[in-house]
Amino acid sequence: MILVPTDFTSVGDCALNHALLLARTTKTSIGLLHIVEKEKDEPDALRKLNAIIQALPAGSGVTVEPITRVGNIFDDIGAVAKDRNARFIIMGTHGVTGFQHITGSHALKVITNAALPFIVVQNRTIRSHGYERIVCPIDLTVESKQKIDLTIQVAKYFNSKVWVVSPHETDEFLLNTVRRNLAFAEAQFKSSGIACETKMFEEKGNFVKQTLRFAAAVDADLMTIINGQEPGVYEYIAGTEERQFITNETQIPVMCINPVNVTREGSVLFFK
Repeated sequence: MILVPTDFTSVGDCALNHALLLARTTKTSIGLLHIVEKEKDEPDALRKLNAIIQALPAGSGVTVEPITRVGNIFDDIGAVAKDRNARFIIMGTHGVTGFQHITGSHALKVITNAALPFIVVQNRTIRSHGYERIVCPIDLTVESKQKIDLTIQVAKYFNSKVWVVSPHETDEFLLNTVRRNLAFAEAQFKSSGIACETKMFEEKGNFVKQTLRFAAAVDADLMTIINGQEPGVYEYIAGTEERQFITNETQIPVMCINPVNVTREGSVLFFK
């Protein structure tokens, strides 16, 4: 199942459209979720969910189930995903603004509270070819490599091309590390039959901003990042790298992955 939280706004509708295409491609179902604060609000929420489902185009071939839960978005989106054995979550965000909705800071807290990968969207409509052009930034952290397996799985579904980008380094030791990371990523993608290009940025600068400019230049459909926030620690200033990605002005969707302990053997499964 793909879980889609909705706040009954346009970004929730956009997230559902992304989920419909991905669900058809991966042959899975969708759970359309709304969290309410009080039990008395559940019937109205369920009515709204059913209205959205009934208005979907006929013949989509995707089963969409309405789900309500009493609680809060921070704790219960992840809890519902676990209860329903969801493989990942597609969620809309209102960027850095949006009263009582899932804003950029709220989205980051929701992501950090759940173990599953997220695809976070704004109001950019998914294209008919899906996530055909993917940008995958790689830095010097060990956790950064964990996104590669999941990116490969998405790329296989959409016959994607992947651009792996890295920060510019002049220090010889760091430069060698970056080169090894790029070579490792390129080998992983190409051995899986995924078209891949690597790029180290030509000058020192803000890696997030450089990546966002590059993603816009190649007209990317998706960016993949690792969530570096720790559970229980939520930073609300507008400058965290994760939030800059998920609220990017070009509104490119972002797949955000919570890293597993680097000593753990095996990899996280995106799709079964």
